[in-house]
Amino acid sequence: MRAIVYTSNGTSDVLRLEERPVPEPAAEEVRVRVVVSAVNPTDWKNRAGSGSTVEEIEEQSPNQDGAGVVDAVGPGVTSVAPGDRAWLFLAAYQRTSGTAEEYTVVPAERVVKLPDEASFDVGASLGVPAMTAHRALTVHDGGPSRLAPGALTGRTVLVAGGAGAVGHAAIQLAHWAGATVITTVSSPAKAELAAAAGADVIVNYRSEDAVARIRSAAPDGVDLVVEVSPARNADLNAAVLANHGTVAVYTTDGGSQMSLDVRSHFALNVRYQFLLLYTVGPEALAAAADDITAALRDGALPVGVGAGLPLTRFPLAATAAAHDAVEQGAVGKVLIDVASL
Repeated sequence: MRAIVYTSNGTSDVLRLEERPVPEPAAEEVRVRVVVSAVNPTDWKNRAGSGSTVEEIEEQSPNQDGAGVVDAVGPGVTSVAPGDRAWLFLAAYQRTSGTAEEYTVVPAERVVKLPDEASFDVGASLGVPAMTAHRALTVHDGGPSRLAPGALTGRTVLVAGGAGAVGHAAIQLAHWAGATVITTVSSPAKAELAAAAGADVIVNYRSEDAVARIRSAAPDGVDLVVEVSPARNADLNAAVLANHGTVAVYTTDGGSQMSLDVRSHFALNVRYQFLLLYTVGPEALAAAADDITAALRDGALPVGVGAGLPLTRFPLAATAAAHDAVEQGAVGKVLIDVASL
């Protein structure tokens, strides 16, 4: 089989296309024929390593997310069967087999049936972004802990950076669950993407008074913030949060240090919830996989420019260019065509 591999950390030129034997699944493992692989920021960051030195590592295939067809299952696997369409998450986490190869072997709990209503492009675009968004939307002090139609009815959700992959998924999932969704963007083009994703109120923080616009849309305050840039947005969040509001932080764009006015946050009983998908635990991952699959059946997570998430495609041999595109801030989702069916 063809596989993208690397044996040292560094720039994207450490990635190379090689021929490797088709791997065999062990007990509780699943082999998937990958049709589409997706690139997330974490993928190029893992490949790059510390950035200060080049380190030799065990041979690794990159990329956490993808979609394809179950090819074989190991002993004890009952959740999927050969021939099932599937989406994958955290394929390369603590493993050497990512999705940038024609066949990958993944623990069964990281392989989820892909409904017939969803394309492989949609399946590959889930994983890290959609599961992170699900976790962010389910950590509010008053719940809910699961998402479904009506689960967020009566809640106002603010999604920072609604044109990003996590922001896009958060808008779609919050909209599906019944929330009023406000999002911030940095340009008219990104505003169009957020509108296509289903945001109810779109605020261009570079050209508008963001606090005034958000407060106008949510006079009683925002219940939940899905936050991409906690340091940069700390003052804005403090000005728009409702009593018992929650800020769910999933990354540190804009800096890893922030300052908070303690008294105002005391008065509002604010909760800051930090989250990292890799360490949230199996129960949270399983809940996200189930709820996301339900949303897929309802057609709630489309991709493509018409749905607010432009797709940029590369062939498997150009995986290095795909990593570079994500590192350079490509808007939307970067996909790699691994195989055709």
